[in-house]
Amino acid sequence: MKKFLALLLVLAMILSLCACGTNTTTTPTATAAAEATTAAAETQSTSQPAAAQTDTVTFTDSAGRNVEVPAKISKIAVTGPLAQIVLFSLAPDKLVGIATPWDVTAAQYFDSKYYNLPVLGQLYGGKGELNLEELLAADPDVVIDVGDAKDTIVEDMNSLQQQTGIPFVHIDASISTMGDAYRALGKLLGMQDQAEALAKYCESVYSMAQDVVAKVGADNKTSLLYCLGDDGLSVIAKGSYHSEVIDMLSDNLAAVDDPSSKGTGNQVDMEQLLKWNPQVILFAPGSVYNTVGKDATWQQLSAIKNGKYYEVPSAPYNWLGFPPSVQRCLGILWLADLLYPDQTGYDLYTEVAQFYSLFYHCTLTQAQFDALMANSK
Repeated sequence: MKKFLALLLVLAMILSLCACGTNTTTTPTATAAAEATTAAAETQSTSQPAAAQTDTVTFTDSAGRNVEVPAKISKIAVTGPLAQIVLFSLAPDKLVGIATPWDVTAAQYFDSKYYNLPVLGQLYGGKGELNLEELLAADPDVVIDVGDAKDTIVEDMNSLQQQTGIPFVHIDASISTMGDAYRALGKLLGMQDQAEALAKYCESVYSMAQDVVAKVGADNKTSLLYCLGDDGLSVIAKGSYHSEVIDMLSDNLAAVDDPSSKGTGNQVDMEQLLKWNPQVILFAPGSVYNTVGKDATWQQLSAIKNGKYYEVPSAPYNWLGFPPSVQRCLGILWLADLLYPDQTGYDLYTEVAQFYSLFYHCTLTQAQFDALMANSK
């Protein structure tokens, strides 16, 4: 009911301004909210009884906002692909839509009922803005943002919440705090047991990586560059949000003055790569992995000359990020075993299959694993 009243208020304000003859310009978000009022009202009339909808609790999100949410949440939407993967792992049947289309490779892993969820758009970055009309029609109980908080997170969440009448919640998450993120989501969604299982898994993988690094010694970590782009001349810079895994497990040589927070990395040139000259080079999927072995310029790099270059596994998402979500646990497992096999001691297929079961809700076959590893070992 609160959502419905908020929508009616938005519509009433717009009609009032028009009736008074005021020359105003309606913002796209206000227009979307107004146009969705009828659809939302029809949905509201067939949803839960009003008494049940007034049963709310106060949830304090990672931005310190006290948000009134339904005591029982059965329908959720997300603000971006990072949150999409996290919420899919925890509560796939609660998703009423996704922020961006799943990667096409997800079709071989995900049930079609998840793969074909409606696309609602994303709040930050990307190609598709959050579509408030579609969001209101989907009628979620809450919209969840997960990841690194933007400077404007409080204003953004409050503004969208006011415009739509839907609670918006932000949960901080990095590779080192993913366990806490799942616990917060478990509390929000009333799924503490399921969230705890995923939280413990993330923490166990992170702890394993720390143990491996301790055994190797910080001064003995393998020097490495992670290259991407059509020419391979962009690097994931040391200290960036996207470099968490490689910074932890290797000596990331890509030290630049202004590390990019974008997944596109920092642009450099071949002269700089030659100065760094790492022991190992990782290439993002779709970069120049297939051509560098026969390229005379790239052959000047020791890693290429010695065959110590690899393509980061992907499908349904890049294991080291893009988006930098929970699938980076796979990146930890793969990279630790690639760089320090004497220190890991686990069967990589067994570990990866466990992740796909827990987080992607599917069974990973040996053939699928072998395809993922084709250029990665």
